[in-house]
Amino acid sequence: MSEEPKGEAESEAPAAPAASLSRGGYLQLFLSLHLPAVAIGLGTGMAAPVLPVLAKSFDVSVGVASLVFVATMAGGLSASLPAGYAIDRFGRRNVLLAGPVIAAGAAFLVATSGSFTELVVYRFIGGWGQQMWTLSRLTVIADTGSDRSRARQITSMFGIQRVGMLSGPLAGGLLAAVFGLRVPFVVQGVVTLLAVVPSFFVVRETAPARPAARERGHDAAPGEQEEYSWRSLLRPPIPALFSAQYLATTARGASLGGGVLFLFAAYAYNSGPAELGILSSAMAVVGIPITLMAGYLMDRFGRMVTIVPGQALMGAGMVFLAVVAIAPLSFTGFVIGFVWVHVVNSLLSGSMQVLGSDIAPTHARGRFFGAGRMVSQAGFMSAPLSFAVLTGVSGFGAAFFFLAGAGGVSALLLAFVVKETLAKR
Repeated sequence: MSEEPKGEAESEAPAAPAASLSRGGYLQLFLSLHLPAVAIGLGTGMAAPVLPVLAKSFDVSVGVASLVFVATMAGGLSASLPAGYAIDRFGRRNVLLAGPVIAAGAAFLVATSGSFTELVVYRFIGGWGQQMWTLSRLTVIADTGSDRSRARQITSMFGIQRVGMLSGPLAGGLLAAVFGLRVPFVVQGVVTLLAVVPSFFVVRETAPARPAARERGHDAAPGEQEEYSWRSLLRPPIPALFSAQYLATTARGASLGGGVLFLFAAYAYNSGPAELGILSSAMAVVGIPITLMAGYLMDRFGRMVTIVPGQALMGAGMVFLAVVAIAPLSFTGFVIGFVWVHVVNSLLSGSMQVLGSDIAPTHARGRFFGAGRMVSQAGFMSAPLSFAVLTGVSGFGAAFFFLAGAGGVSALLLAFVVKETLAKR
């Protein structure tokens, strides 16, 4: 994800970016992008306040309980490269449709889990499905969008999905309180399946046609030559950007779908699913306008205008939560920290994917996004893993200070090492 020479960037851009939407275009965008995003986010959100309590019902410690969140992230991590290859090899549409179906099936399996091990395995499978859908949607946007609208399209997808993740806990918490801990996962599967049905009818393949010479098995002409090798990922400043991406998602992973913040509240304040659901859902109203505004700002003024200050504020928010844990402060202090990091997370939603979409090679976008999402998933997975280890060794304060350091170092790398990827007008 480095800044490519201007000539190369122009040659790799799609020949005909998507025109402004009209007539049925908005409906198709809603059915193929926003509706599944809301459904997947809603399902993730419904599960967030229930999972800590469900894990606790198997008589496991807080460190072991963190594995229910690690498993989903590990599934996404392991799916990144295979899904990216499948997107380039078999087409965007096939992977896009298969992802939500797998995620829904995993949710149904979670509802039937009879042991903590089964619960972790089914969460891992769900991570595969979610990653397949996310990667294929990113690739479709990169195929059809222009550099002056790409940030808004990507952040709208992540922002709307985040709204579902933040509003879902209210439904999940109430369903669990009234009908039991298994019901929210059944509802999650049903909602995801229903939301993906329209995509079977409206989604079209967007993969760019390969040069005819290559299709016949001959070497492409010099002007058509497009290379993609793993060695290209070592070209500066890509290693610095991947490092910043890893650290950024490590800090942000603490609040992904509630994440370890819900675990902290459940174990430190004995909070229940309904209480956590109401708290998280209250952030949905604030989150979507911030995310949409961030997309506009990145398209208008550059990608770094929101990313650098956002990462710095995320690190500061984790420092505040460390103080809440060490002091210790009341539940009100936790609520302030919870709101803080969720507002910042809304500002950063989809930002690293925007950077990657600026320079992804045309005929290898799936593999390129696969590598980038693998780095992101490794960071997201590191949040609950580090939280579990450090909480067991030194307590909640040390865990939050580690996450704060990850956010701060990421901001420094993005500010002083990684260059702006948006071409000047």
